[in-house]
Amino acid sequence: MFVDLVRLEVRAGKGGDGIVAYRRELKVQKGGPFGGSGGEGGSIVFRGNSGLSTLLDLRYQKILKGENGEKGAHKGMTGAKAEPTYVDVPLGTMIFDDETDRLIGDIKKDHQEVVVARGGRGGRGNMAFATGTLKCPDFCEKGEPGEVRKLRCELKVLADCGLVGFPSVGKSTLIAAVSSARPKIADYHFTTLVPNLGMVAVPDGRSFVMADLPGIIQGASMGAGLGFQFLRHIERCRVIVHVIDMSATDGRDPYEDYCTILNELKNYQMNLLKRPMILVANKMDLPQSQKNLRKFKEKVHQPILEISAYEKQNLDLLLYRIADLLDQTEEFSLLEESEQKEVEYRFKEEEPFFHIERDSDGIYHVTGEKLKRLFEMTDFDSDRGRLRFARQLRGYGLDDALRKLGVKNGDTVRIFDFEFEFIE
Repeated sequence: MFVDLVRLEVRAGKGGDGIVAYRRELKVQKGGPFGGSGGEGGSIVFRGNSGLSTLLDLRYQKILKGENGEKGAHKGMTGAKAEPTYVDVPLGTMIFDDETDRLIGDIKKDHQEVVVARGGRGGRGNMAFATGTLKCPDFCEKGEPGEVRKLRCELKVLADCGLVGFPSVGKSTLIAAVSSARPKIADYHFTTLVPNLGMVAVPDGRSFVMADLPGIIQGASMGAGLGFQFLRHIERCRVIVHVIDMSATDGRDPYEDYCTILNELKNYQMNLLKRPMILVANKMDLPQSQKNLRKFKEKVHQPILEISAYEKQNLDLLLYRIADLLDQTEEFSLLEESEQKEVEYRFKEEEPFFHIERDSDGIYHVTGEKLKRLFEMTDFDSDRGRLRFARQLRGYGLDDALRKLGVKNGDTVRIFDFEFEFIE
């Protein structure tokens, strides 16, 4: 099964917890803290694999989890770092953050790696908190949570040129005639449901990759028919070969087909009409083709190449034309013009460390992504760990913010799912 669009959630591994330990050796007085730090959590890494052609393996994996780092050990030993979790994807896969629509990575090469979620750092053991005034800390730090992201993976085939046109105009026959690709060929519409790639060798020694793409119909740019499934795969093509059935065997008008295809390419978000296009009149070996071609040329005043993919007529001339255009055409950006604006170097206000809201029960509720990270890494089993957390909150200005909102000594403050007593 061909799958070219997948949504999933990735959760990188949590860092290992630090530990509280003390040095106890014979004839060593006041040995002090000896607890080691935890190891780093495992990241999730997407890796290009030229042997894959579909995202099917990811379709049923709604959540991918990384390995957690090991906790620290006695004698100041750091816990083992978790190995990354590698996920193989086909070449041409673009990875987006599904919540912000930001491009994370575009995998074009074999073994290319993109880190999509970073593992959390290991928590520090009590040995790391020893200072000149705090000789023997009795608290540690828990491991940092790994990144959590919702991803959208889109597969856009890597091809130099793409064949476009209505269903049954002869695109599959053409790619089968000029390459070793063997697509399904039949006399009914939408025979081609998935893109077919073929390596084409030009007689002068040049070569390129050609894609036989699913047929397009009116409204495809709005999702009709195979819609976006077709148009997604043409985005990487540097040259478009527009194949027209000049025999009109299905009763269609070649000129109307030509206008419809141009309109769908124009309406698609990537503005595909900016790419070089070669017009190809196919099935010129059939009756009525010459007559229809003369009428077509009266309306369309641009070069059109006459071929017969079935009889293999003029195919070398077409290959030379494609190769010449590819030599002159650079790769197109897959980002919208609005996403290619110059970067403005200016101060960007950071996200607040905390947010305070008043719940329906009258208790002030404190939340925030940065606060949550600090909260989850705090050792609440230790009195000193709790005091350290309180000092950190005071340093970030939480106490002053609560006082301004009217919180008094002895009032209850909720931080996430835990409740604390506010003490002056």
